[in-house]
Amino acid sequence: MDRDEIPETQYAWSGEDRVAYQVFGRGDVDFLFTATSADAMDLRWFWPPYAEFLRRLGTQTRVIMFDPRGMGSSDRPTGDPLPSWEQRADDARAVLDAVGSEHAVLFGVADGGPVATLFAASHPRRIRGLILVNTMASMIPGEYSTMYPWQRDQGATGEFIAQHWGTRAMIEFAFPDAARDPAFAAWAVRSLRLAYSPRDATEYYAEQTQLDVRDALASVRVPTLVMHREDCAIAALDDGRSVAELIPGARFIVLPGRDLQLFNEPAELGVQHLEEFIAGLHGPSASDRALAAILFTDFVGSTKHLSTVGDQAWRNLLDSHDAIARTVVEQHGGRLIRTTGDGILATFDGPGRAIRCATMLRDALQPLGVQIRAGLHTGEIELRGPDIAGIAVHMAARVLDAATAGELWVSPAVPMLVAGAGFEFDDRGTHELKGIDGTWQLFAIKA
Repeated sequence: MDRDEIPETQYAWSGEDRVAYQVFGRGDVDFLFTATSADAMDLRWFWPPYAEFLRRLGTQTRVIMFDPRGMGSSDRPTGDPLPSWEQRADDARAVLDAVGSEHAVLFGVADGGPVATLFAASHPRRIRGLILVNTMASMIPGEYSTMYPWQRDQGATGEFIAQHWGTRAMIEFAFPDAARDPAFAAWAVRSLRLAYSPRDATEYYAEQTQLDVRDALASVRVPTLVMHREDCAIAALDDGRSVAELIPGARFIVLPGRDLQLFNEPAELGVQHLEEFIAGLHGPSASDRALAAILFTDFVGSTKHLSTVGDQAWRNLLDSHDAIARTVVEQHGGRLIRTTGDGILATFDGPGRAIRCATMLRDALQPLGVQIRAGLHTGEIELRGPDIAGIAVHMAARVLDAATAGELWVSPAVPMLVAGAGFEFDDRGTHELKGIDGTWQLFAIKA
């Protein structure tokens, strides 16, 4: 592409919403750019070092960029709220489909990293490799994170964002070196304002402080490169190192500098590592394992119900149940693995959809006089043709066994992955689950 050429912004449909995207470059490898939340796509071309970075990528790859819904040039999401990472994963998939990309290298910067990680873990056969820059797996204060003091006090951080979003103070924090250039600071504050309003940015940050993807990192089965600036102002070096240590086979590179973006100086070393990583990839992943939300349901009191209504009415009831279940699972983007006689086993890309599905299925079956219970777990499954297997499937089944009538119970992995979607949980204490080592804290979704 010519030095002064800017790719056309186009739109893909993600449900009923439009996602703005651009595609450019002449390489034979697709490169999906999952940016940080403060990075409006249309403005990237108006800062020369950023534009040069993108054009250089385009000499080796076909670059695909998008604004997730709620940010920049894309629509705000409609319908029932889902965790922001599930929405962003939907947007990424919609854009990949729109441009005909079957296999892509996934690139995530800062808060785009967890989204990229979860997408790679959930869709290993669509991802050739994963590149993470200056990111972390959790912003929840605790023994895992070595976050800087501003991040440990989330209330103070939220107030800082509410007061200073779209101002030079935010730029001086995220880009302490580049912000000394008045031209860069002017460009960057405009990018903030075009990406989010102060209120939307504050709400988005509040969601991110609850997200924890540590348990998902071991499910990443694609080649992974993790790069982190030595003195990054947004995330401490040890956070990036921990991400790399938890992803099997990941390579960790320490880069000089303090600024957030890879195009900020000093940039050349990071770009070289990125190019070498892409050049060394060999086709799409052949992994037979993937991260999934696993949902089991069953009838409550099915034996008593059978003895009351008789065989023929029972068969009719099961047929009605199966038809309703297939429809509801499909409406929520899930895959019905099988019916289980008086329930279902289904998988979803994320637990937010699984929760919505279980709740709707419960309500849809009530007019038939059927009460169900449900169990949900998010973990790594083994793909066996149309079937699934693995310890995560057994875990979901045991959560179902513990659940009470009319309720959806979830494993402890679920609440951390549905932050910001409005779900509330009741703590149902610790339980021993048959065939699963240890004791497990379980939660019920509040009706």
